[in-house]
Amino acid sequence: MKAIGVDLGGHNIAAGLVAGGSIEAKLDEPTEPARKPGSVIAQIARMVRTLSGGEECPVGVCIPGGLDAARENAVMVTNFAGWNGLPIRRMLEDAIGGCVAIENDANAYALGEGFADAGAAKGADDYVMVTLGTGIGGGVVMGGRLMTGAHGMAGELGHMVLGHDEPCGPGCRGLGHFEALCGADALERKAAEMGLMGAGNSLKDLWLRRGEPGVAAFWDTALENLARGLASLVHIFDPELLVVGGGLSKGKNFMALLEERVPKYVGEPFRPTLKIRPSLLDTDAPIFGGACCALSLLSRRRSSG
Repeated sequence: MKAIGVDLGGHNIAAGLVAGGSIEAKLDEPTEPARKPGSVIAQIARMVRTLSGGEECPVGVCIPGGLDAARENAVMVTNFAGWNGLPIRRMLEDAIGGCVAIENDANAYALGEGFADAGAAKGADDYVMVTLGTGIGGGVVMGGRLMTGAHGMAGELGHMVLGHDEPCGPGCRGLGHFEALCGADALERKAAEMGLMGAGNSLKDLWLRRGEPGVAAFWDTALENLARGLASLVHIFDPELLVVGGGLSKGKNFMALLEERVPKYVGEPFRPTLKIRPSLLDTDAPIFGGACCALSLLSRRRSSG
C-alpha cells in the first residue's frame, strides 16, 4: 500500500509518495517563512494532495522536536515558535483528511533505514541509528519496534552524559552531553577556541586540513569521544548493527577512521558481533520513516475496528 512521508524542517519541507520500499514521487519546498502552525499545516496538506493525486493515502509527518507518548501533541518543536503544546496530529489530520501519524524526525530517520529497500538496516530487527549533525540525534529499534519510552522521549542518544561541564545548548541546558562534545556546533566552538577556524571556514574545511598537527589533535579528540559514545550504545542495546549518518559522517575516510577506534572501547563479548554501517538513505530516510509510521497507525486502526 502507498503512503506519504513528510519531513518538516525549519528551512525546507520534503515529502514523498512511498510504495514497496521506494519513493515514487517527491516534492521539496521552502518552509513557509513565518513557520506559523496554520500556514505550515496548510502547506503540508497541499503538498500531500499533489503527491496523492486524489487517492487516499496514510500520511506520516516527521516533527523536529519532542512529542508526547501518545504521539498526539507537540512538547517542544525546535525553531517553530507557538507550536509547543498544540495537538499537532489532530490539526494535520483535520487539514489533510484520512489517517495521519506524527513522529520525531530523528526517530523517523532510524525507522526509514530499516523500512526502505535500500536502507542500511533493511532486514534488521534490533539496531541503533546515530545522526552526526548540528547536534547528535538518532533512534533505537528493538524487536522491530521503535523505542519511545514511558513519556515518549526515549532515544535521545545525543544526551548521554559522557563529558563534564560542557553546556549542551538552550534547548537542553544539561551539562556534559554527547552532543556537547561531538555535535557540529560544539566542535566548531572548540575549534574556534583553539584558533583553528579562520574566517569563512567550516568543519568540512577543517577535516580536509587534518594532516596539520594542531588540527590532527583536534580531530583525534573528537573521534575518540565519538568512538566512546558508539561503544556505550553497543553495551546498552546490544544491537545487530549501528547505523551512522549526518553531515559529519560524509567526510572522506571519516567513517573508516571512526570505526577503527570503536572496538577498543567495546567489551570483549560484544566485539565479534560489532557492526557499524553508514546511512544509505541520507535525507530520504525521514520520508521513508514517516511513511512507515503512517502505515503502522493505519494498521492499528483497522485492527481495532
